[in-house]
Amino acid sequence: MNLNSIFQFLVPKDTKFFPLFEQASSTLVVLAETLHEAVNAPKEERDSYYQKIEELENKIEGIAHKTQLELSKNFITPFDREDINALIKSIDNVADNMHGAASRMRLYQVEKITKSIRKLTEINLEACQLIDKAVKELKDLKNHQSIKGLCKRINKLESKGDVVFDKAVADIFENETDAIKVIKYKEVLSALEMASDRCKGVSNVIEQISVKHS
Repeated sequence: MNLNSIFQFLVPKDTKFFPLFEQASSTLVVLAETLHEAVNAPKEERDSYYQKIEELENKIEGIAHKTQLELSKNFITPFDREDINALIKSIDNVADNMHGAASRMRLYQVEKITKSIRKLTEINLEACQLIDKAVKELKDLKNHQSIKGLCKRINKLESKGDVVFDKAVADIFENETDAIKVIKYKEVLSALEMASDRCKGVSNVIEQISVKHS
């Protein structure tokens, strides 16, 4: 039994931080699902989805704040304090960018949703579902190979998102003659692409935590 294993055995079972991590990651999945549903809904129905996305983003922000408060109150934590901070902040960053994409579509009154926008929301949804699984795996830090596999899949989705984004932007510049529409679509696509980058950021944090304790 290595030193990390001994330490984990001696530390009391965490009842504060893991429930917050899981609440944040499961809420992130609902947010991603709602955004994907929004871009596949008729334009007259999208406002209700956008409103729900805002509420979910606020919820995740609240969970992040609560996690910070718990860090200030608790001396014993399931893993390094900086890793706890990085994990919850990285999840919050994904939510911020997906909310940003929804806000732009709402504010700019984007009526026609392109295939690329739908594809990016689908990619982000899949990445968020994998994040949720990986966060749950952190409960047992012996599951290093499982966590590594999930993180690898998230990273592949991020690369896939980059390809979709680059092609979508090229298509806009080539086929769209209205300069205002070019700006609108590029802003929405950029926010969605950044969300997939942030998903990779969560993956990196999770894998680093796993490696430390493997």
